[in-house]
Amino acid sequence: MRRLSILLLCAASWLAVMPAQAQQRLKELASIQGVRTNQLVGYGVVVGLDGSGDSSPLTSQSLTAMLTQLGVQIPPGTTLSAKNTSPVSVTATLPAFARPGQPIDVTVSSIGSSKSLRGGTLLMTPLRGADGQIYAIAQGNILLGGAGASAAGSSAQVNQLNAGRIPAGATVERAVPTNLGQGDFVNVELQQSDFTTANRVVNEINRRFGLDTARAIDGRQIQVRAPVDSNERVQFLAQLENLAVDPAENAARVVINARTGSVVMNQAVTIEPCAVSHGNLSVSIGARNDVSQPGALSGGQTTPVQNADIAIKSDQGRVMQLAKSAKLSDVVKALNSIGATPQDLLSILQAMKAAGALKADLEII
Repeated sequence: MRRLSILLLCAASWLAVMPAQAQQRLKELASIQGVRTNQLVGYGVVVGLDGSGDSSPLTSQSLTAMLTQLGVQIPPGTTLSAKNTSPVSVTATLPAFARPGQPIDVTVSSIGSSKSLRGGTLLMTPLRGADGQIYAIAQGNILLGGAGASAAGSSAQVNQLNAGRIPAGATVERAVPTNLGQGDFVNVELQQSDFTTANRVVNEINRRFGLDTARAIDGRQIQVRAPVDSNERVQFLAQLENLAVDPAENAARVVINARTGSVVMNQAVTIEPCAVSHGNLSVSIGARNDVSQPGALSGGQTTPVQNADIAIKSDQGRVMQLAKSAKLSDVVKALNSIGATPQDLLSILQAMKAAGALKADLEII
């Protein structure tokens, strides 16, 4: 008994210091205004291909323009053989606070009819931002994955070979100015607009750093008073982004993939009594009043309980009766068991939503 008491005491102490699973760090719920990435894009030429290039006029024009810039004069009317060359698009993401000289990864994708970029080398390609300015220069050997063969050559695996990556293949040439707040304040922006979460974030910041440190502008933006000195501001933001906050529960949502029939629910979604007829399928959900009988000598009282009847029938005469709470998961499971197609499922759930029986946001992807 003494050992058991010690174990229970240790377990209680461990549970007391264990953080709630529902809590999330602020960095997982929000971002700092102004701290963002920027997309870069460029047009380049890949050379060194093993006969898998693009022989379209676009490739020939690109080679001619490139050689002209390098001082090589091409006689008029000359057609260049481009079976080892391919025009490509080059994309990259410029991270926040990137400085000149910093390497970044790039993705190279074929534009024309090239069959493969394996073994190719991207020539110097300027990468431009949305404003047309050059922010990075890319060049290097293309790395492709997913292509291989067995030692005996009896089996092979070939994936998409018209796109690849160049790790650290671009060098930043221009920095994007980033304003880490304005004056005495920085703005924290929630990833999803929610008044409850915004209020909880403000309360947690004020509890940790003092009253009047933060105030909510709306359901997404929170204004936070921060030190003016850059070093102190970074230290403050490091503490701020690691605050544990209890986010508000998300609204009930049902996501349906119309192509695959996948149904995803973020919580237990209930359905009110309704009846739906769709082709050879009929779905009926009704309420049933039952009685909860207490055990013998328990001293309890008999109480009325309202359960749900779910009946799904097809023209084949198959009927499934479910005596459970009217949860959407039960309905979807029953529909799948009788062979309902994704389109049937989509139509039935849309009808339930239109009738007001489905208490959730319905999103179709």
